[in-house]
Amino acid sequence: MPKIEIKDWNNKTVGSVELPEEIFAYPYKEHLIHEAVRNYRAELRQGTHKVKNRSEVAGSGKKPFKQKGTGRARQGGNRPPIHRHGGTVFGPVPRDYSYKMNAKEKKAALKSALSQRVKEGHFFLINEMTVEEPKSQALAKKVAGIGVDGKALLVDAFDNTNAVLASRNNPKLQFVDALNVNVYDVVNSRYIVLSQSALQKLTETLEK
Repeated sequence: MPKIEIKDWNNKTVGSVELPEEIFAYPYKEHLIHEAVRNYRAELRQGTHKVKNRSEVAGSGKKPFKQKGTGRARQGGNRPPIHRHGGTVFGPVPRDYSYKMNAKEKKAALKSALSQRVKEGHFFLINEMTVEEPKSQALAKKVAGIGVDGKALLVDAFDNTNAVLASRNNPKLQFVDALNVNVYDVVNSRYIVLSQSALQKLTETLEK
């Protein structure tokens, strides 16, 4: 089993814990991670794009000139696509971009992404993610103090209001609840920082 040290905000080791091998030593499966990220991003798309076809644009169906005798191509109005301000052909219409992905595959992808961060040494565990006041600079200093020098995903509970507020205005920090961790957030962050309680919740979720 992979073993990891438990630290406090002062970067002092206060203990250690063995991570479940079936979760945090899972084989790296790039295709599953890729598919899970695509699935997540597809579900974020609103799909509200819309163009007007010839039946919806303003205009009339009156013939601009008579059918025969002019030598020109026959026309039935000013709304066909070949006319300026006419309708659009094959343009986007409202649609749902989301698609179903097997829950088992999503869990496997998350395990794979988390295991990769553990393997890289970018997985940090602290005893408590307490923040005295909701100050972005103060939290950034604490995170940097434990060895994080890039974009980090902070995992705890949303009840930790000060940490939530302190991370909100920092583009390098993202706070998520332990029950809402997803593959995209893990892949999009170079480091993962969890509290002990968050690790327990995340482990229980992935063991089911």
